[in-house]
Amino acid sequence: MPPVLRGGLFAYAGRRPQKDERHVGICSGPASYERNKVPTADGQNPEGNAVNVEHELMIELMLDAPREKVYRCWSEPELLKQWFAPKPWTTPSVVTDLRPGGASLITMRSPEGQEFPNPGQWLEVIPGRKLVFSDAFIGDWVPKDGVPFFTGVLTFEDAGPGKMRYTARARHWTAEAKAQHEQMGFVPGWTQCARQLEELAKTL
Repeated sequence: MPPVLRGGLFAYAGRRPQKDERHVGICSGPASYERNKVPTADGQNPEGNAVNVEHELMIELMLDAPREKVYRCWSEPELLKQWFAPKPWTTPSVVTDLRPGGASLITMRSPEGQEFPNPGQWLEVIPGRKLVFSDAFIGDWVPKDGVPFFTGVLTFEDAGPGKMRYTARARHWTAEAKAQHEQMGFVPGWTQCARQLEELAKTL
């Protein structure tokens, strides 16, 4: 699954966003407006109405790369290795079964050589359009040991010739986890990795 240094996807605080990066919302709204209905991964209730998801962080970026190539960088292990960790970190190993219920084990390596395995599971896979994952499971719906940290929701949308809208959401179980992820550098970390992803996709 995406990098989880204590659970955080791209959790890296060593870089500030650049001027050309647009961050639409660090969402921390109240609980769902319809409390009796469980939102789906895309923030809809069973009737299809949008709900306000609790404990969510989000970035939205316009990437100068085609949607299908950006998705390839997420779905192909050899490509994922090239952008997944915020530089100067690296990603030496990616083992992933890209299907609902499929396990994912991605290992990040620090500049000092320390390795951080990140087990997780894919929850929803719509090729070229959407990926949902979580560290709550380790594959085939087997719960992880300990408390889960967050669920990630990625959407890929066309935005004109050769461009796409990339939206990444991190939905946390608790307000404390959300605050921790924010303090770990959610916005700069996820944005840096998204820009690395963009540069790689442009070469494909």
